[in-house]
Formats: sequence, structure tokens, C-alpha cells
Amino acid sequence: MEAVDLSQVAVHTITTKPWPIETAIERYARAGFGGITVWRDALEGRELPAVRRQITDAGLQTVALVRGGFFCHRNEEERAKGHADNLRAIEEAAGIDAPMVVLVCGAHPAQTLAVSRAQIREGIERLLPEAERLNVQLAIEPLHPMYADDRSAINDLATATDMANQIGSPLVGVAVDVYHLWWDPNLEREIARCGKDGRLFAFHVCDWRTPTRHMLLDRGLMGEGCIPIREIRGWVEKAGFKGLHEVEIFSEERWKGDQDAWLAAIADASLKHV
Repeated sequence: MEAVDLSQVAVHTITTKPWPIETAIERYARAGFGGITVWRDALEGRELPAVRRQITDAGLQTVALVRGGFFCHRNEEERAKGHADNLRAIEEAAGIDAPMVVLVCGAHPAQTLAVSRAQIREGIERLLPEAERLNVQLAIEPLHPMYADDRSAINDLATATDMANQIGSPLVGVAVDVYHLWWDPNLEREIARCGKDGRLFAFHVCDWRTPTRHMLLDRGLMGEGCIPIREIRGWVEKAGFKGLHEVEIFSEERWKGDQDAWLAAIADASLKHV
């Protein structure tokens, strides 16, 4: 397998959280990365056309907007608020020319996973008219089972692909994040199925630290942990994935440090371990 070059790599703005989006765009482009995935918090107080122009002028590809989802609620009022927020996410994606919204689907500890999954499917289906109008893809991101109580009732690739197939729209697919899925003994087979079914929309990379000091905010840089990233990359490419490899790292430790040095480390790790 050939090594990637940085033009094949995108960075999530959350990875360099201390930087405003204007700085992130400039630094990612200067470092040679090919794309950017924009988190919605980075757009607060910005005019979407201005952000879109800066990304385009920098020569970056906008890969996705993160995030929509959180469909699971115990009452209709909260579900209605969530639906409205997801409609805004789709509009924001279109506003910056992001072809896709990544969905962290949600769960609720006071109801069964089956109920939460039904709410997720219904919530995605309700978004389809707006997604179709603006031609924005919706990528279901299965999360590690440790998040099954309140962050996502979709916890493996098989469940995510099944739901996308059941919904049946060409705009609904799956985001494969190695952090959440590396443990699955059926991962190679399920990646192949996801690709065959035309549902493999995104590929996220980072690493799993041992010990992990925080369930959410202690992801590792590629090469720092135990995830076989290059092997999984081979599986997604064999399954037909041709998009950019997205670096998505939540790390309070890294956010406290020098972000230029951090981005340089990301570039080096992308070349060596992705």
C-alpha cells in the first residue's frame, strides 16, 4: 500500500480547537493538507459565504460539516427542537459547500436501545426532504459501545449500514471512524459490505491511547496507540472509498499546547501511519 500524501488528508477544526476557523483554514492549507471538515461551533458569529470563500481561496476541499443528529428524546418538544437544529445543520452545510453532515445519532438512558434506534431512523427520514432539496448527504457515524447510554444507540458498522439501507436514500450513508470501530471482529467484512452497498461516505482517523484518561477528550495521534490504522485504511480503499482521510482528535492535552507544533505532528503522523 502506498503512503498517503497530505493532499489526501483533511483535518477537523475540532482537532485544533483553540484556533478560530480563519486561522485553521490558513494553517491547514499552508501545511499542505487537502481538506477541512468544519465543526459547527467554529461557524458561530461567521457569515457562511465568507467562510466558503476563504476555504475555496485557500485551495482546500470542504469534506463535511460536523455535527447533526441527537434524535433521541423522551418528549415531542425536545424532538421538535432537535429536528429544527438538524435542518439548520443541513442549511449550514450547503452554505459552506460541505457535501455532507455527519450524524452523531444520540440515545437516551431512560429508554431501550430499540426505541432510540427507531427514533433515529424516523429522525433521519424526516430530514430527507431538506437534504434532497440542498443535495446534502447524511452520514450515520456509529460510536463505540461505551457511548451507548446517551451519545449513540448506533454502535457498530453493521447496525449503521443496515439502517442506511433500510432508509434507502442515496443521500444516507455511513462515516467510518477507526476510534469507534477498530475493536469489531467483523469490521473488514462490514466495511466491504458498506462499500458494496454504496454507503461508505467518510473515513476518520486517530488512535486509541492506553490507558485512556478520558472517555471523550483523550484520543491519540496516529501511531500513539493500538489501532491498526493502515490496515483499516486498506479495507476502506478496497471497498471503493476514494475520499479524503479525516483527522479527528479530541485531546485536552493537545489543545493546551502550541497548535502550530501540534499541526506539524499531525502532518508527520499522517504520512507515517495513515
